Amino acid sequence: MSLGGGGGQGQQQLQQISQEIQAIEDDIEELENEIEELRQEQRDMDGAIDAIGQIETGSTVQVPLGGGAYVRAEVQDLDEIVVSLGGDYAAELEEGDAVDALEQRKETIDDQIDTVNEEKDDLEAESQQLEQQAQQMQQQMQQQQMQQMQQMADEGEDE
Repeated sequence: MSLGGGGGQGQQQLQQISQEIQAIEDDIEELENEIEELRQEQRDMDGAIDAIGQIETGSTVQVPLGGGAYVRAEVQDLDEIVVSLGGDYAAELEEGDAVDALEQRKETIDDQIDTVNEEKDDLEAESQQLEQQAQQMQQQMQQQQMQQMQQMADEGEDE
């Protein structure tokens, strides 16, 4: 990309860089939302792990039916806990294994968060680079305008 050229071309380049920066900022916002969703999923798993440790056979619990509806139920047996494995798969696991599976999923989510954070960092670096480029272009355009104004002033004095 050429930094020189006429004012119109420079303005066009600045506008293009501005649009690129805005697109990057939109992508960064999406990644931040994704990170928050992953963290919420981890908090949900922490809640499940806590519940597994506190529930006893014979306890009354509220079981979600979907759509915000719940039914009260009595825990008959804690020997087997159904745990989602992801991809619409679930397994009946013993209490300790269920907690281990949830902890393992939390670690997988930690890895996903790290990956998304790396993507976000790369985009932020790219955005900063574009902002610096835009500042340099603006400075160069201002210098050209000053030179043109000086030339016009010099020509006016010569007459």
